[in-house]
Amino acid sequence: MDNSEFDELGPIDYAVVEFPAGQDPDGSALPILIDLVERGIIRVLDLVFVRKGEDGSVVGLAIEDFGFGAEVDITLFAEASSGLLDRSDLDEAAVALEPGRSGAILVYENSWAAPFATALRRQGAQLVASGRVPVQGVLSALDALDATS
Repeated sequence: MDNSEFDELGPIDYAVVEFPAGQDPDGSALPILIDLVERGIIRVLDLVFVRKGEDGSVVGLAIEDFGFGAEVDITLFAEASSGLLDRSDLDEAAVALEPGRSGAILVYENSWAAPFATALRRQGAQLVASGRVPVQGVLSALDALDATS
C-alpha cells in the first residue's frame, strides 16, 4: 500500500479473535468476511493466524494450513498483507490469547466510511477519539433496563 492510497482511506480497525482450546478455525466465518469485502463495507488489510504456546511463545500460521476446503476461497485472505503488522504487533496481540490457543488478527479498513473521513480530512478535521462498545456491554445494559421496567 503506497502513501497515495491513504488520502482516501476510511478508518482502520483491528480485531483479535481467540478460538476454543484445542480447536482451530473451521472457516465458517470467512464467507461472511468475503461478503463484507465484496459489498465494499470493509477492505481486509491484514489477516494473520497465530498460535500461542503454553510457554507464551507465538508462532504464525498460514491460512493454507487449515484445509478449509474448496467451498471457501481463501485467496483474498492469503494475499492480505499490507505490511502494517510487524512481529511486535503479533506479540502484543497475542497477549490477549490464552496459552495453548490459536487466534486470528484482522486489520481492516472501514471502506463504507472512507468518503466521509476523506471529506473531513480535506477540511482539516482530524479524529481525536474513538472506541467500541462491546456487544456484551450493550446486552448487559439492556438486561438492566428490562429489570427496572
